[in-house]
Amino acid sequence: MTLDKAAAAAIDIGRKQAKEVLIYRSKALGRRARALRTRAKTLSAAKAGGPSKAAPKALSTAGVLVAEGDSWFDYPLHDILEILEDEHGYDVESVAHKGDSIEEMAYGSNQLEEFTRGIEKLLRRDAIPKAILLSGGGNDIGGDGFAMLVNHARSSIAGLNDQVVNGIIDERIQAAYISILAAVTQVCEQTVGKALPILVHGYDYPVPDGRGFLGGFGFLPGPWLEPGFREKGFDDIQRTRAAMHDLIDRFNAMVKRVSQLQAFKHVKYIDLRNTLSSGKDYKDWWANELHPTRKGFTRITDRFLAQLQAL
Repeated sequence: MTLDKAAAAAIDIGRKQAKEVLIYRSKALGRRARALRTRAKTLSAAKAGGPSKAAPKALSTAGVLVAEGDSWFDYPLHDILEILEDEHGYDVESVAHKGDSIEEMAYGSNQLEEFTRGIEKLLRRDAIPKAILLSGGGNDIGGDGFAMLVNHARSSIAGLNDQVVNGIIDERIQAAYISILAAVTQVCEQTVGKALPILVHGYDYPVPDGRGFLGGFGFLPGPWLEPGFREKGFDDIQRTRAAMHDLIDRFNAMVKRVSQLQAFKHVKYIDLRNTLSSGKDYKDWWANELHPTRKGFTRITDRFLAQLQAL
């Protein structure tokens, strides 16, 4: 199937998902409207008690953002969204959840329904989002199934399995990205009245050194990469770094390609490669195999900030 046909099919799925969520939300909004009408009748029948209080003044903000995504938007203590709010004055309505895959975002209804609800809340406050932020794909690659992407180190085809990588990145994840972008676009068009700018990103080059969250011991998440390499006989971190470099390049190429589809002129791709160090000082920038330190997240956020300010 060509990219155009595959993209059209994925867009149709995204629009269908959006239609189902919008129908669901329409019914929910009807219930809300009925409850508000009942409340208004009750209040009008009662005597006014004391002087009315003035509405609070609107807070000063650099802009309102709505975010959907994974742990880069939902990380303990610090993440991109927290830094955008606390350091740069943005207000963020977020439905991001650590551990979510882009397939879950595209084909499950949870994040999209909550995303739509968040847009509705903003509109009730007459707040039009400046942009939509979308982060996803890392959980579709790393984790328990990561070893499937790698041929054994002692085999004649050692390294990344091109067919498997292409199938996951250029078919499965690409289709999910197209679907979620189509769904988010349609939700914005029907609720806000126009397509809003959507910022997407690839990831930077991680180091598969076996570190998980706070070490990754016991019930703690991670590591996500090194165990898969070790399972396939790789014990040279220089070889595994090179493999991750290739994998991240392929992922970024896919996200950039999707952002350039004719249907997504409002989608902006942020290239985060080489933002963080993967050299000798990489632990200053990477807290573990998949997530930056606070210093790293701050530098990553600067790339988002530059794009937001350019809108």
